[in-house]
Amino acid sequence: MTLIQSLLILILSVTTLLYITRWLSTEVTSVLAIAALALTGVVAPEVAFTGFSSSATLTVGAMFVLSAGLMRTGALETVTIYLARFSGGDPRRVLLLLAIVVPVASAFVNNTPVVVMMVPVVISLSRQSGTSPALLLIPLSYFSILGGTITLLGTSTNILIDGAYRSAGGPGLSMFEFAPLGFVYYGVGGLFIWLFSHRLLPARTSLGELIGARSNANYVTEIVIDEQSKLVGQSVRQAFARVARLEALPDAHGRRHRRLHKPFKEDEQSGQLELLALYRAERLYQAGETRELTLAAHDILLLQGSPNELARFLTTGGVRLAVTLNGEKEAEPMAALADTELKVIEAVVLPNSQLVGRSTNALEFPQLFNVRLLGLQHYGQQRLGRLDNHYLDSGDVLLLQGSAAGLQLMTEANSLLPVEGIEDSIMRTTKNRHALLIMGAVVLLAITTAIPIVLLALLGAALMIVTNSLRVDEALHALDAPTLLLLAATIPLGAAMESTGLAQLIVQQLVQHAGDGSPRLFLSLFFLLAMLLTQLISNNAVAVLFTPIALQLSATLGISPTPLLMAVAFGASAAFMTPMGYQTNAIVMGPGGYHFGDYLRIGVPLSLMLWLVATLCIPLFWPL
Repeated sequence: MTLIQSLLILILSVTTLLYITRWLSTEVTSVLAIAALALTGVVAPEVAFTGFSSSATLTVGAMFVLSAGLMRTGALETVTIYLARFSGGDPRRVLLLLAIVVPVASAFVNNTPVVVMMVPVVISLSRQSGTSPALLLIPLSYFSILGGTITLLGTSTNILIDGAYRSAGGPGLSMFEFAPLGFVYYGVGGLFIWLFSHRLLPARTSLGELIGARSNANYVTEIVIDEQSKLVGQSVRQAFARVARLEALPDAHGRRHRRLHKPFKEDEQSGQLELLALYRAERLYQAGETRELTLAAHDILLLQGSPNELARFLTTGGVRLAVTLNGEKEAEPMAALADTELKVIEAVVLPNSQLVGRSTNALEFPQLFNVRLLGLQHYGQQRLGRLDNHYLDSGDVLLLQGSAAGLQLMTEANSLLPVEGIEDSIMRTTKNRHALLIMGAVVLLAITTAIPIVLLALLGAALMIVTNSLRVDEALHALDAPTLLLLAATIPLGAAMESTGLAQLIVQQLVQHAGDGSPRLFLSLFFLLAMLLTQLISNNAVAVLFTPIALQLSATLGISPTPLLMAVAFGASAAFMTPMGYQTNAIVMGPGGYHFGDYLRIGVPLSLMLWLVATLCIPLFWPL
């Protein structure tokens, strides 16, 4: 092994570690990786910057703009209206309709905005049918991932592999090159989700739903019980006359899930404080789970009531207001908001939000929008009490309180997805059909002509602005900086693996240890390794790291590179086992009230099934 190869391995190891741990933001890690390649002499500076001019990066960026045009103009809202109309309140029918609509949309549009658009629709439909949204939101994410594997445009992973293949001198991959396995993948995976998701997923209620369903008070806040408080040692029933109740209702399979219902004591005055949740020892107890609990020092209580009632409780109960951010005073928030009609919502931090990578200490919600941060959820873990120095990430869920106007302004300005109080969004009619015509033309020309997809995508993005389907600032905002910078960094990393001979060295070790293993064995191994690694880091990073190895292995074994590239593409997209494996998985985590284990429960059997399908079917569609 040469010194250059050793340096490249070190850069790859550190970069992968940073992508997995997220100690630094994706953007910073990507820039450092590019600088490290150039400064160490692993590649020439001009090669280190090729990711910025790569056709794959340009295509992905243009697809972000095209997808934003479809979302902004309401071009797909007709679909959601029909989805609500034909579901008829039946959760099984909703799931079936999602299995049809979402994959078709995700095959041609970036799946992240598809999921963003559908989350409020699914929540609204689940409420109409009396079904927990947790039974529908992970399937929504998975359907979008499965649909994205059908075409070249369905996912940036396929675009990236096509670009790397062309750069290596190959003919590239056509629009529907992925379709044979993509349809099988979607059919097998979709059938599994439709048959078993209701049995494997919990019927859980999110914290935002719990608060959003209460209308008898206008303020929600966190209270910390001090050691000298008279509440210590009292049961929840003794301390609070009003406790939000979760009553069990049957779902479509006869199982029972919890739905917010009426308080325990109907004869109590509606003005009294109501306990919504209790946080103790890293666990969140929703109100109905607190009946038999005895209050203890340092418990954090989520209470609802008028500002005056909360103020009286603070002065007489031996408790204090939980400080959420540095520098926020305890008494002033209530006084400032006492005369305002307030709402409490959950809002998901989207991948392109300006808040990603920012510390909670740097947020100025009260000053700019008159909105207060009450709580935060990160990968299913509630972070109540002090929220100092938490760096926000895509998929984090913010519990916010403020006026309706302030909340709307704040969510729009910071690219947050509100998941409360947006039911009316599915009733809007289509504003503009130009976006659909532009997107349809891009797809049609890509299928019927030899014009490069990058040129068509860029032209389509420009037409979105020319036809006023999208403003310039909206187009720029649609560009997902973390994804684009990740591509800009990983593309030269892949090129360095080829130019330094590291890819060839890895292939030699694989062949040496596998002995006389058949090409099908290598194909299955590639899919498995890509599938496991994509649970931790971006699917795009996995694709870039594995593509040069697949190309080198195909040359060594004397076989077509297409089967191995398909194993990489479909394996890198099989991100079903963790919330961080795919952006859409992180987006639905908070609204669904999911825990990390929920993804494993349904994702592990689904992933193993698709691994077997790929191992059997890839050689049939693309002979080795």
